[in-house]
Amino acid sequence: MKDNLLQKLKALNERYMELERLIADPATLANPAQYGTYMKERGSLSRIVQRYLQFTQLLQQKEEAERIVSGGEDKEFQHLAREELQGLEAKEKELMEDITNQLLSREGGAQGGVIMEIRAGTGGEEAALFAADLFRMYVKYAERQDWKVEVFDSSPTEIGGFKEVIFSVEGEGAYQRLRHESGTHRVQRIPATETQGRIHTSTATVAVLPEVEDVEINIDPKDLKVETMRASGPGGQKVNKTSSAVRMTHIPTGIIVRCQDEKSQHKNRSKAERILKSRLHEFYEEQERQKRDKTRKGQIGTGDRSEKIRTYNFPQNRVTDHRINFSLYDLEKFMLGHIDELLEQLQAYSREEQLRQLVATH
Repeated sequence: MKDNLLQKLKALNERYMELERLIADPATLANPAQYGTYMKERGSLSRIVQRYLQFTQLLQQKEEAERIVSGGEDKEFQHLAREELQGLEAKEKELMEDITNQLLSREGGAQGGVIMEIRAGTGGEEAALFAADLFRMYVKYAERQDWKVEVFDSSPTEIGGFKEVIFSVEGEGAYQRLRHESGTHRVQRIPATETQGRIHTSTATVAVLPEVEDVEINIDPKDLKVETMRASGPGGQKVNKTSSAVRMTHIPTGIIVRCQDEKSQHKNRSKAERILKSRLHEFYEEQERQKRDKTRKGQIGTGDRSEKIRTYNFPQNRVTDHRINFSLYDLEKFMLGHIDELLEQLQAYSREEQLRQLVATH
């Protein structure tokens, strides 16, 4: 694996040197947009290339120390070389860990906040109540991390559930911590509306989209269809007399965003644009992923009971993540936002998977 990583690093170093040549080319200097693109890419590579050069130098020092230790030189000289070799090996391990983290961070994409979308799946009103439970779970977790939560849009039901709720989570590391929550979540419990004590199975889907910077996604105003309407409450009832709700359609992709939680049309439009940019970012990323893997499934599935990443089993007080076959037996605490242990297990698993894919393709 180390040899494959070094090959990947060597390729990045070669690209860095190519960028140096391109940036100095008069044709590039005459093209500000191209110059800016090359400068941005060079900047993103500079630190990891610097670490790679340090690593190659360290390997040369290590090779020289090993030659002395195994050679017929003076015993005292060998002893000094052996001590140096121990220090170099420790430094090699530390440097390789740093390089690996940088590579995975670079391949992993976004680092900032997220837009999360929770929708009731199979199970009617109970599914909507479960969607609301998931929303509260993520809000409580965000509060414990000192992250900011902002609701963009919601479709509440009359008994306190959500057909859909869209919200942002802003804070350092939010995307990296929450990105594995995407998928179908299944709940098994006795609904409050159940009179005979039978256990029901319901689902809700969660989508986690990185919130992108304005410079990453540029939307041509000509590609937008913006409609305004009155906001509605549970059961479709009108909740205000002004047309403050906004529905925004991106014509080339057909992506539709609706936002009505603010009383101001301007604020709803601003939030709708943020959601649209994140969905477009995910749309274009998915197109790229499908080019690499035509059999890859979509992010959140259909919400069918058979498609699940996690099961919340209330009678057994158990939550199980099926991707890593990991269970916790304190579901009440978990639903109060204490989800760190499971998120850490998912991050560790994802890191190993990313590393395997990284070295397999280079």
